[in-house]
Amino acid sequence: MTRSLTGSLRARLLWFLLAAIVLAAGAQALVAYRTVLHEADDIFDYHMQQMAMSLRSGLPPSAAVGGIGGGEQNFEFVVQVWTADGVRVFESADQAALPQLAVLGFADVRARGTTYRVFSMQTRGLVIQVAQDMAARRSMAGTLALRTIAPVALMAPLLMLVVWWVVSRSLAPVARVRTQVASRQADDLSPVSEEGLPEEVRPLVQELNLLFGRVRHAFDAQKHFVADAAHELRSPLAALKLQVQGLQRAPDDAARDIAVSRLVAGIDRSTRLVEQMLALARHEASMAAGAKPEPVDLAEVARLAISDAVAGAQARRIDIGVAHADAAVVKGQPEALRMLLRNLLDNAVKYTPEEGRVDIGIAKLGDAVELSVDDSGPGLPEAERERVLDRFYRSGEPQAPGSGLGLSIVKSIAELHNAAVTLEKSPSLGGLRVRVVFAPSGKGGHSV
Repeated sequence: MTRSLTGSLRARLLWFLLAAIVLAAGAQALVAYRTVLHEADDIFDYHMQQMAMSLRSGLPPSAAVGGIGGGEQNFEFVVQVWTADGVRVFESADQAALPQLAVLGFADVRARGTTYRVFSMQTRGLVIQVAQDMAARRSMAGTLALRTIAPVALMAPLLMLVVWWVVSRSLAPVARVRTQVASRQADDLSPVSEEGLPEEVRPLVQELNLLFGRVRHAFDAQKHFVADAAHELRSPLAALKLQVQGLQRAPDDAARDIAVSRLVAGIDRSTRLVEQMLALARHEASMAAGAKPEPVDLAEVARLAISDAVAGAQARRIDIGVAHADAAVVKGQPEALRMLLRNLLDNAVKYTPEEGRVDIGIAKLGDAVELSVDDSGPGLPEAERERVLDRFYRSGEPQAPGSGLGLSIVKSIAELHNAAVTLEKSPSLGGLRVRVVFAPSGKGGHSV
């Protein structure tokens, strides 16, 4: 029972609301009952006063003791009239007389085995007493009070039924959402309908739909990664197998050295391909996880990315560095932005001839920020500048170095930061310029 009350919102609402109705109805009935009893006492006292005052003008026609009333007895009120000398001249009931009271006004008197409420007043040398049996008074007052609280007793169950119906109807959309989610297959990540949901529940369903979207994105990224890996690793592995076979069939040391160098180059290309595919998979996983953005200093990102690429640049005697850097901070993921710039530098170093040059630029364009990489390489035909951003697309001949993933990773990270990637001819070095423009804050940019 306790687990049911704590686990079910509907049960808790009904329990507390119905208990509140019962307590409120009980309190109202108690207050009404006591109020009616008090008011009934006041009314009965008022009637006793009015009856006594009506006798001030004179006694009833027959004034003999016990002879008034004509055999009609009044069991609610008893009237007695006494002279100033203490002689009882009138009694409304044929019973033993009530004691004469010296105190005028209201008093409670024990007589005839019960308690009477007595009102006494003096007029024209007579003392008029009007008495009422307290048991009869309480009985009549109780009956009147019960009639007063009867509507409360009738309305409380009706109100409880109304509350039960309202709570059940109000929580019906929640039950519908629970049924929708419970009846789904494991691979069904479509959004849950928000139709008819109350304002308190709609944000929960919206967050649930966002979670479904992130999980669906993660599943799609995993499927794409597996498909891409199966497609792209087939050729390098086949090439490695052929190179191993060539090494085995080498007739002399010179041919063996050539086969070994080709095998090492093939292994390096395969290693680079696997590293880039894993980097793309990690980046897409971070996108699906919805990592929170933080302020990132692009100058610090450039310094770290240069330290990653400087070994390859020095091996080819390429001058790599920062040509211009404005103070610029964007909101995003530091490691993702470092990966973006490192891939741009690796791509520039790879296609720049020996003793060439690669420059990094950081510039503020009003509220926007531009990150650029220029190289002194051969550049890229305008017709291919959009296609090289696609996965596994290689510029030039199929034998061109690279896996076709570097600029695809750059594009994916830029989209994560709501930045635009454009490729153009470098005006300073004559090769290729890659520009990443981060939108100004408050216009859809810098959100991860």
